[in-house]
Amino acid sequence: MSYNVKEMIASRFPRETVEVRHSGDPVMVPPSGQYTRDLRQHGLGFLLFSILLVAIFSKPLFSLAVYAAGEELHSHILLIPFVSAYLIYIRRRALPRDYTFSVRWALIPLLAGAISLAAAWTPGVLGRPSSQNDYLALMALSFVCFVAAGGFFFLGRKWMTAAAFPFAFLIFMVPMPDRVADLLETASKLASADAANTLFNISGTPVLRDGTFFHLPNITIQVAQECSGIRSSLVLFITSLLAAHLFLRKPWRKIVLVAAVIPLGILRNGLRIAFIGLLCVHFGPEMIHSVLHKRGGPLFFVLSLIPLFLLLWWLRSGEAAGVRGRRTKV
Repeated sequence: MSYNVKEMIASRFPRETVEVRHSGDPVMVPPSGQYTRDLRQHGLGFLLFSILLVAIFSKPLFSLAVYAAGEELHSHILLIPFVSAYLIYIRRRALPRDYTFSVRWALIPLLAGAISLAAAWTPGVLGRPSSQNDYLALMALSFVCFVAAGGFFFLGRKWMTAAAFPFAFLIFMVPMPDRVADLLETASKLASADAANTLFNISGTPVLRDGTFFHLPNITIQVAQECSGIRSSLVLFITSLLAAHLFLRKPWRKIVLVAAVIPLGILRNGLRIAFIGLLCVHFGPEMIHSVLHKRGGPLFFVLSLIPLFLLLWWLRSGEAAGVRGRRTKV
């Protein structure tokens, strides 16, 4: 149904809200005059609030951008706001147009943002001086919470519920705290070492493992903290969330796709360690300094995308088959 038809219906029924459908999504279209007033009052208010918020947080946001550009673990932060804006844009016709003020719902993220801001302004609140990473994490979390509070206040609970994923996706603007990053890196390092040890045994290569050290013929290698692959796993996790949101409908299928990232990331790291170790065994210890070891991360990341996309294709095909089956029965 085109927009002109919507206007015609709204003009004939000025006191009613007309439900239309666009691409299968129900859209509640209020009378055109009411929609214009609501858009000016609520939409413009949220826009001005966002501009003011960016101006207030301009210094920490600029510091965050500079920091993310120089840190491999957090380089994805620069893309997150644009991805969230795009997700809202492609769903714009399915979003509610009856805006309301949801003051009570706005208080929850407002309080969370205030607590994060207070923690950022109080060094040592966690028992030790805050690092630059932790400071920026608290400031970014405060900014995201205030954006959500503005969304609830100016756009309303229904609108925010419909746009929940793009707003929640902004949480990836927050750098991973130091303690969380250390914990995940250690866990990933140990799991990757287990996977590499299994692959060495499968290949029949003589190996003696001592924790994260592998004693191989001609060389001894160590799975260091840098070999945890936490950055690739984080990017893979974000990619799976986006793919599940855009291409899957059933919650359990989304959970399966996202959960598959954990074993997939461990297997990818173990395969990389085992592959480099085998190169050192068969072609010489100097392979530990090869480009494949130092710059091979993107290659193994691309390889890990193949099974992820195959799993996505299988889950999406199952949904499509289910829909066709229900239509056949009807």
